[in-house]
Amino acid sequence: MRRLLAAALVAVLLTACGGGSSAGSGELTVFAAASLTEVFPMIDPDPAYNFAGSDDLATQIKEGAGADVYAAASTKYPDELFVAGLIEKPQIFATNRLVLIVPKDNPAAISSVADLGNEGVKLVIGAEGVPIGDYTRKVLDTIGESDVLDNVVSEEDDVKGVVSKVSLGEADAGFVYATDVKPVPDKVTTIELPEAAQAKVEYPIAVVKGTERAEAARDYVDLVLGPEGQRALADAGFGPP
Repeated sequence: MRRLLAAALVAVLLTACGGGSSAGSGELTVFAAASLTEVFPMIDPDPAYNFAGSDDLATQIKEGAGADVYAAASTKYPDELFVAGLIEKPQIFATNRLVLIVPKDNPAAISSVADLGNEGVKLVIGAEGVPIGDYTRKVLDTIGESDVLDNVVSEEDDVKGVVSKVSLGEADAGFVYATDVKPVPDKVTTIELPEAAQAKVEYPIAVVKGTERAEAARDYVDLVLGPEGQRALADAGFGPP
């Protein structure tokens, strides 16, 4: 409920500033998954960015928020928006993988996913419906470790919330994208997951229909898909589409 209320509030504010077609200014507005917070401004620093959970961003677009481009950490929500006629056909521009992170001092002595089921372990994950949360549950189900969810103490609105809780020592472990470790290498330790356990993490991008900046929006999408954007994504640890 808290996430839905927050999304509604942002949608109202953005609509007040620009309307459903984002007509209030000449600035391109890009709605992007939280895991793209560092890399997208490196590709192009000029747009106005709204970084959040892919599900929350999709809700805002459905409610008429002024987005020109939508980039998500899952194909689920772009596909839904495309079917609803709210965005143009999504294109995959990057991939990612999940890892387990623990604080540098690792107070719970975690060395594997199985250790997450130990008594007293505080695990933080993404909420259901948030891509990182859904991917986490899929991975745990694949390796037969869903019981560790009994030790979840917090479910976050996006992957940055998971990273924050673990890096601040408020949790003993959390599942995040590999790329989210790069900004906090001195605060967390990464535990790799078996390749066979990995979920298929794909990032789609699309122009929002109805935008008055369609040409600029398509130019942005082309930039992300082009050599310059792909180099920046690779440098940030993302895999190719």
